[in-house]
Amino acid sequence: MKAGKTSLIAGIFALGAMPALAQDLAIGLKSEATSMDPQFHQLSTNIQVHKNVFETLTSQDAVQKVGPGLATEWEAVDDTTWRFKLREGVKFHDGTDFTARDVIYSFCRVPLVENSPSPFTIYTASIADMTAEDDHTLIVRTEATNPLLPAELWSISIISADTLGAEEEVVFGPQGTCEGLGDVPQSPAFNSPDVAVGTGPYKLESYTRGSELTLTRFDEHWGGTPAWERVVMRPITSDGPRVAALLAGDVDMIESPPIQDIPRLEDGGFKIVDALSNRIIYLHMRQEEGAPGIEGAGDTNPLMDARVREAISLSINREAIAERIMGGYAQPAGELLPPPMFGSSGRPVDAYDPDRAKELLTEAGYPDGFTITLGTPNDRYINDEQVAQAVAQMLARIGIQVNVDASTASQFFSRRNALEFPIYMAGWGASSGEMSSPLKSLVATFDEKTGMGPTNAGRYSNPAMDEVLLRAMSTIDDAERDSLLQEAGTMVLDDYGIIPLHYEQTVWAMKPELDYEPRVDQYTMATEVKPAG
Repeated sequence: MKAGKTSLIAGIFALGAMPALAQDLAIGLKSEATSMDPQFHQLSTNIQVHKNVFETLTSQDAVQKVGPGLATEWEAVDDTTWRFKLREGVKFHDGTDFTARDVIYSFCRVPLVENSPSPFTIYTASIADMTAEDDHTLIVRTEATNPLLPAELWSISIISADTLGAEEEVVFGPQGTCEGLGDVPQSPAFNSPDVAVGTGPYKLESYTRGSELTLTRFDEHWGGTPAWERVVMRPITSDGPRVAALLAGDVDMIESPPIQDIPRLEDGGFKIVDALSNRIIYLHMRQEEGAPGIEGAGDTNPLMDARVREAISLSINREAIAERIMGGYAQPAGELLPPPMFGSSGRPVDAYDPDRAKELLTEAGYPDGFTITLGTPNDRYINDEQVAQAVAQMLARIGIQVNVDASTASQFFSRRNALEFPIYMAGWGASSGEMSSPLKSLVATFDEKTGMGPTNAGRYSNPAMDEVLLRAMSTIDDAERDSLLQEAGTMVLDDYGIIPLHYEQTVWAMKPELDYEPRVDQYTMATEVKPAG
């Protein structure tokens, strides 16, 4: 059975058509990368930096269309076997050659990364075997049919087996049982340019946590010469200083300018680009007994009652949040991906109905409400703390008193993963561009062995939904898979297992001599910033 042999012109995303420019590019980032290890944390602020240095077997364009990367073509040999032809003539930054051995090593390392806040094992757990037919032909066997494998491979960065001290022969074994890896480096080691060696268009020159990340052009990149000789990426987490840096010329481009400052930037001659993203901002609730941070509910966890969860959803005025707090740069959400993305159903947004919400609380046995702590980052998403405060005020109107616990992204994610919050607000961007991404990460039953539910810090569990999701993930037929994903998503939302709030509209501001095509995944890719034509 063939799944459509893919062989696209490398020029789709090659950088070689552009002449070399002796120019620097400085970008002001809203959030800082937490590590230079490309296999440590599924966090967009990390991924968008890593994509300049490391590459993957497949690529995704600005609308998440899958194309060739370090693999030039691929085919499904049968239901569980894929053959990938790897790009020849590719060099790592230290001059070593890229081969199938590097791919096997890279996939072998993923389950061995320690203390990952959101592990990449969700993309490797289904792989039963990887072997090299030759240096540039890779055979991948999966435990079950996985039609999304090419899309998912975009998430696994390829690192150098030679640079990291692997033995001459690397033998794949599932779930951390590979042989020949040598002494596998852990994430802190990748802060050094000698370890963070990829095949991407830029090399890591330096990484100073809290200050800046500097990249330099890799002149031997297989795709040609990138546009910029040097790229500096600076985390400027406060909105005011980030705008000031652009106005002063200290940076050439910034992420997420405050909504209220956009007219001023446009009047000043700066270019504004924006697009609706695939990022869902959501509330997740701890659905286990013994959840911390809840008072006034006796010995029970009220969040385990679907009526309470529904009450929380109905108490939230999403339209008001989108218009008043997000300045129109958001769209109220009824599900975990905006329609018409694959697997979305067009489910309507929950109506704002505080009276019904109060009735539901009374029916559940909490007529006087209760007190709860809401965890949120304050520097990760657009107006994140303001949105959390608005949610708290809305919940107070139905009797649920909320203490907002806001912290920096790095602190928040560590605490969330330690299950410190009874309810928290966060965001998720679908790396594969379809519904299985949020479903299997956020609401599938948490299972370290299978890699399912790695970001399900609410510990929601719906075995019936899990079964439908697994069927969807092993269904080749697109129409049938789309229907199954819609069914799984509907089951979760009918159960109020997670509460969607809104989809972010992502905005960038830049000097007029620059061009950037907005990405639905919200990534700020230095490789895709071009001089205006």
